[in-house]
Amino acid sequence: MYADTRLKILSGRAHPALAEAICQHIGVPLAAISVSQFADGETRVVIQENVRGCDVFVIQPTLRPNETLMELLVICDALRRASAHRITAVIPYYGYARQDRKLEGRVPITAKLVANLLTTAGADRVLTIDLHAGQIQGFFDIPVDHLSGVTLLAEQVRAKGLTDVVVVSPDAGEGGIPRARGLAESLRAPLAVVDKRRPQANQAEVMNVIGPVQGRVAVLVDDIIDTAGTIVKGATALVALGAREVYAAGVHALLSPPAVTRLREAPITEIMVTDTLPLPDNARAELGAKLRVVSVAPLLGDAIVRIHEDRSISELFFR
Repeated sequence: MYADTRLKILSGRAHPALAEAICQHIGVPLAAISVSQFADGETRVVIQENVRGCDVFVIQPTLRPNETLMELLVICDALRRASAHRITAVIPYYGYARQDRKLEGRVPITAKLVANLLTTAGADRVLTIDLHAGQIQGFFDIPVDHLSGVTLLAEQVRAKGLTDVVVVSPDAGEGGIPRARGLAESLRAPLAVVDKRRPQANQAEVMNVIGPVQGRVAVLVDDIIDTAGTIVKGATALVALGAREVYAAGVHALLSPPAVTRLREAPITEIMVTDTLPLPDNARAELGAKLRVVSVAPLLGDAIVRIHEDRSISELFFR
């Protein structure tokens, strides 16, 4: 058991199983909180134990952000008004991150809006995993600890003992190539890039593959697998160009319909994801042995302890 009673970990309703796994890893009980709704859908929060002067960490990935983000904000406000010493929003998956800049006129920058809302609600710090774009850290005026789930996926790929591996970014965008390059360097493998065009949101059209893929085992890596259109079209293109086998690795498994169906039918040997988000009910049943889930609980648990003890977490970035 972790001895310092000033450390408190709370969970919203987005992913209580992950919060429980983090608490089990650290050796602390999950703090008591009641989260419910009024008849009109308004979120009601009651912190059910004393948090005055405590260092509080709130576990809440923002899947279905219109609901879970508001819940996180209300919890932070409740903690601030209950005189918590420090409030850290632990957001394994940071929703609304895909709108991080203006690509055309009259559109919002929601990643910045969420940063403002969290700070206003009372968050003193943010702990997150694989932001959609690294520059989102700069949208905050409070400390942001940005961990990498790709390092956990790299360990899984290494453990398979694959040969002639090529790491493939399914996106030539600003975030995709650095993420794939980091995995490629970790595996000491070459890098390839899928050059694609996206006619509209959640639709991807593969244009070309740049890099050595023929006769190799391709590892497609992305931060988010949402409807799986990008991953599946990338895998199909790689097989058509002579890739011997295709593995897919994604940190955040949103798996919005029809993702599970697409992945089940795709020419992919295995899909490796983390548990930053709860999987849809049908994912494990339909994908079976094709799906491998890696837990981020030890990574987040170690980071929480280090933050609480005012120790560096830099070495966690390079696991």
